[in-house]
Amino acid sequence: MNGLYLVIISALVFVLAYRFYGAFIAAKVLTVNQYKVTPAFRFEDGHDYVPTNKYVVFGHHFAAIAGAGPLVGPVIAAQFGYLPGALWILIGGVLAGAVHDMVILFCSMRYDGKSIAEIAKAQIGDKVGLATSFAVLFLNILAMAGMAVVIVNALHDSPWGTFTIGMTIPIAIFIGIYMQYLRPGKIREGTVIGVVLTLLAVILGPTVSASPVLAPIFTINATGISIALIIYGFIAAALPVWLLLAPRDYLSTYMKIGTIGALALGIIIVGPTVQMPAVTQFVSGGGPVITGPVLPYIFITIACGAISGFHCMISTGTTPKMLMNERSILPVGYGAMLTESFVGMMALIAACSLVPNDYFAINSTAAHFQALGIQVVDLPQLNQMVGENVAHRPGGAVSLAVGMAFIFSNIPGLDHLMNYWYHFCIMFEALFIMTIIDAGTRVGRYMLQELIGRVWPKFGDPHCTPGAIIASALICGAWGYIVLQGNLSTIWPIFGVSNQLLAIITLAISSVVICSIGKARYLWVTVIPWVFLTIVIFWADYLNMFEIYLPKGEWLLFVVSAVMAILVIIVSIGAIKKCLYLSKTVPPSYDTTETVEAEELKHLQELIKTDPQAKRFHDLTIAHH
Repeated sequence: MNGLYLVIISALVFVLAYRFYGAFIAAKVLTVNQYKVTPAFRFEDGHDYVPTNKYVVFGHHFAAIAGAGPLVGPVIAAQFGYLPGALWILIGGVLAGAVHDMVILFCSMRYDGKSIAEIAKAQIGDKVGLATSFAVLFLNILAMAGMAVVIVNALHDSPWGTFTIGMTIPIAIFIGIYMQYLRPGKIREGTVIGVVLTLLAVILGPTVSASPVLAPIFTINATGISIALIIYGFIAAALPVWLLLAPRDYLSTYMKIGTIGALALGIIIVGPTVQMPAVTQFVSGGGPVITGPVLPYIFITIACGAISGFHCMISTGTTPKMLMNERSILPVGYGAMLTESFVGMMALIAACSLVPNDYFAINSTAAHFQALGIQVVDLPQLNQMVGENVAHRPGGAVSLAVGMAFIFSNIPGLDHLMNYWYHFCIMFEALFIMTIIDAGTRVGRYMLQELIGRVWPKFGDPHCTPGAIIASALICGAWGYIVLQGNLSTIWPIFGVSNQLLAIITLAISSVVICSIGKARYLWVTVIPWVFLTIVIFWADYLNMFEIYLPKGEWLLFVVSAVMAILVIIVSIGAIKKCLYLSKTVPPSYDTTETVEAEELKHLQELIKTDPQAKRFHDLTIAHH
């Protein structure tokens, strides 16, 4: 099958979903209000609450949610064939993932930019809020470990890739200072300079790799890369958001969207054949990458790209503290998730364009590949073309980079640049992962401060510098320990289950908020994905616990899986009870965006006379609208 068909189908589905389903949720279910002063203005502090241009926020949000997940998950899931992954990305992205992200972002903005745990505490009760806090904290640590182990597998002993990724950090700091102090408001200038410098880092990669002086410096083993990531996560979480996190995420978004756009264009020009069959012999289990069957493992293998609980930490973490207007909830919440789903589909196509034997050789260990009893086909030539040995580098990142480079190199006139394409794609993937590490660690810091703040209020103050530093160090130390002790085959399944269990929690709390605003008749928007995920993810969790972890004696993973399941049950029961209560006691609201905005505009006009933050909100958002 020609990969172009999947590109066209995906683009049409996502555009129509945004235009109709997303707009329906924004106007009818949530009734977003452009005249309501956002938390970014009401609590502006120059550190965490920072009113930020909507395009920069979109860039940050997309970069933060689209870590390795939409790249790694679909590539790993390709072992089942292209069809299961493609269907889950299309259906899950539209009806579950984008809804999940958009609704919880709205909830957080209405609750002063607070975390999902604080929303649960306010809506359902302190016990449910505490259970949510622990669930989110567990997931955060596992997510960071899952993302980091992928980048370790991709970058270790690769001076070109390590140099390029390392250079993006000082570049981001320079652009942050440039746009904050040197040329405030000059976003276009900062963008051009940042993108040019990043591309220059890619171009200089071969020089560094060939240098007898520089190459040893940037040739770092897996342990060294792991430690470097831990240090980076700590620095990014502790520094002000405008200095490193926001500019780096913003710049990487241009690289990401540009690369995915180029990949889509390359697929259109080249028309690569999807060589992976629709379904493989591993749909019943026994695969070299994921050992379980396609049902239910497809739903935990592909999380980002379809639905991901990790996104709630961004939608209730950094993004609601930066968004300047509620009207931006639709493009940032729903739109960014659909963009991520499109990324996931492109990744799936690129991976499936490889010869299946070569795909399995890259994504499995030497022992697992030997057990399959098959031979590589084009892999020796691919190794020579990219300038590195890409065999037995599991995690999806390398096979995706090879697939993307193969497509780009088949464009007329570009066939001799495959080594550049490969390393550019590695940089592109690593940028995705680094952004989820910095944003996720920062959100984990918020969560840990809130949790400890229950018994030590001063520590819970986000402006408490010692608290921020200690919490950042503890979060980085926790996920860093898992990375140094584990590997992809042990970390990814537990991450996948925990990630989707958190999505269940998010949908449950979102349902309660919808009931609290008198929109119980629209509860099906969140309840349908909530019920579906509960069934398939608990099924997968059971298989993990009793068919993988228990037989192997992996008690830590068994206990964490059990604890996460218990926490989800506690939150779900509390949410169901609260929804039933609210549906009977809260009068139904038939307001739409148009009706609530008319009333809020009058309130805003009175408010700007006495409230300087409301006036600033009006001058920066409404006056320019």
